[in-house]
Amino acid sequence: MAEPVRVRRLTDQEGQKLQQIVRRGSTNSVRYRRAMMLLASAGANRVPVIAQLVQADEDTVRDVIHRYNEIGLACLDPRWAGGRPRLLSRDDEDFVVQTATTRPTMLGQPFTRWSLRKLVAYLRKVHGRVIRIGRETLRGLLARRGVTFQRTKTWKESPDPDREAKLDRIEEVLDRFPDRVFAFDEFGPLGIRPTAGSCWARRKHSDRVPATYHRTHGVRYFHGRYSVGDDRLWGVNRRKKGATNSLTALKSIRAARPDGAPIYVITDNLSAHKGADIRRWAKKHKVELCFTPTYASWANPIEAHFGPLRQFTIANSNHSNHTVQTRALHAYLRWRNANARHRDVLAAERKERARIRSKKGIRWGGRPPRRRGLNNPANLRDHSTGGCRAVRLPRRGHGL
Repeated sequence: MAEPVRVRRLTDQEGQKLQQIVRRGSTNSVRYRRAMMLLASAGANRVPVIAQLVQADEDTVRDVIHRYNEIGLACLDPRWAGGRPRLLSRDDEDFVVQTATTRPTMLGQPFTRWSLRKLVAYLRKVHGRVIRIGRETLRGLLARRGVTFQRTKTWKESPDPDREAKLDRIEEVLDRFPDRVFAFDEFGPLGIRPTAGSCWARRKHSDRVPATYHRTHGVRYFHGRYSVGDDRLWGVNRRKKGATNSLTALKSIRAARPDGAPIYVITDNLSAHKGADIRRWAKKHKVELCFTPTYASWANPIEAHFGPLRQFTIANSNHSNHTVQTRALHAYLRWRNANARHRDVLAAERKERARIRSKKGIRWGGRPPRRRGLNNPANLRDHSTGGCRAVRLPRRGHGL
């Protein structure tokens, strides 16, 4: 029985790069949409869910995932057009790209970075191979191959000694018990100030928000919960992060499965998520906490769903206070959950899952497929928080 289509396991650098594109990139760019697809797939979201998330065709999502598994992050910049025949061979282009991405000091040059003039001069006199190319042609070649002039950045890799074990456990519960897997994380800080965004408008008559940046309302944090099997997102706004608020969120997740069956909650390594009181409560109520590795929050399924929250409730907004902001956030959640649970969408997802399982598949990380029965997410639907109940508004103006 074939496994669902999913990206291979991301490296720390790849996961951080995708998060950066989703958080800072233009929402109208191809890179943003493709990064959203990959990040959502890395969080174990199914293809129909990803297609609805990015408003794309399911076949497009599968093509992007397969392309990423073949060539990595280079799939973020597809090449659709042809053009003028090459004047340089493929080997020459590869040599130019390799030289441009190599530090000049490694090639015996007395400087730390290339300019176009220096690189052109070096290529014309390099020993064993002479490449004559103009500066603009070189600029176009590098841009076409994904090499641009960028600032040098630092990087960090997960120092977690249990990185592989944690990722294996997350993959296992997502694969075996999707109807009993939940994700929890905080989204924020959410301040009260006009936020730039994008919208449809007449040319040269763009919508405007006032430049008011001195609203002393403090910040809030959205404590989000996501049901993987039910594809339902809900949450509350709090003044701050903390063990008490985290425990309240976990109790809300436990209430989504009141039948007493064991559940699995994927969350990050924030200290407020793994205190002694939380661990004792989780053990008593059959809740297994599956922690993501350090610097690997991309493995949390809820992470991909925070992008639309930022795009449709925070960007292009001018909320007067936190109460108005909270109402806007909860209104979007009600709309999102109502559309995500449409019966036609569920029928299409069941049909697609059956079709995928009937084909050969090797899942995330190159593991051989294992045979097992189909999971029934209908058990979760009867007991999950739904519609307006999951996101009802607070009595006071400080969140739920």
